[in-house]
Amino acid sequence: MAATLDGLADIAYLPETAHSARAKALASADVLVARDISQDLNPGELALLKSATLIQLVFAGVDDIPFGQLPEGIPVAANAGAYAEPMAEHVLALALALAKRLLPNNAALARGDYDHETPNRDIFGSLVGILGFGGIGRASARLFRAFGARVYAIDRSGRASELADQTGTFADLDNVLAAADIIVVALPLTSATRGLIGQRELSLMKSDAIFINVARAAIVDEDALYEHLLSNPSFSAGIDVWWEEPDRTGTFVTRHPFLDLPNVVGSPHNSGTTTGSHAVPARRAAENVARHLRGEPVRHLIDRVEYMR
Repeated sequence: MAATLDGLADIAYLPETAHSARAKALASADVLVARDISQDLNPGELALLKSATLIQLVFAGVDDIPFGQLPEGIPVAANAGAYAEPMAEHVLALALALAKRLLPNNAALARGDYDHETPNRDIFGSLVGILGFGGIGRASARLFRAFGARVYAIDRSGRASELADQTGTFADLDNVLAAADIIVVALPLTSATRGLIGQRELSLMKSDAIFINVARAAIVDEDALYEHLLSNPSFSAGIDVWWEEPDRTGTFVTRHPFLDLPNVVGSPHNSGTTTGSHAVPARRAAENVARHLRGEPVRHLIDRVEYMR
């Protein structure tokens, strides 16, 4: 961040700022950069942002931001696509693990069951439906296309992209769910996407579809997904995000034993966490701040209304 903002701004790092000086630093700040506002700031410190003209987030997800407590009139920018590349690799890894039946085969071998007859699935030639075509969706599309898959992207604009064979809006969602061999959820959690995938949507998918969620768990109905996986053993899911996670609730709990199912591969919401992975998002956040300080258009500004519940 220091290298990116060199000559544009003086930086005060709050964790290194004495308690007595924090109030002055916040009151005089033109921009606040935060990973998690609720954890980075002490109670009452948000009200000190009298001079701020931008709040820039380091993470892409903003559904945990206390928008009701933020001062009115200060624009908030997300860091969309901040962890796109490692997350896309994780999406591909989940798809490959499920298509190639790596965990069931490993478990069978451990039992002495040498099953080399049950066929695996191809990524080549498959149709991948990507719900949400921001940074993560586009990065995932690049990898799937490199494997010879076709991509159908869904987002609000439906704007054509060279990374997708076809694009559409949410009006096309049912058709994509029915046609896709692999479905990737890469949407932000908003009032419009909460509970988007339920029993009806799951029933539209192919009986042997691969369903991957690296976005937010609340986009998917937990009960409906478990019942669908239980009732349709050829259907499989790669789950990186969970309905109760330690960062949010203090515990990791699932109301159903997803991880006991042979057609599920889970990971602990770490799709974006790789060695050195935090440097790229920090630089991207700083680049957006630099645009703001130079008077250029700021990217990824948030419409608070979409996140108010």
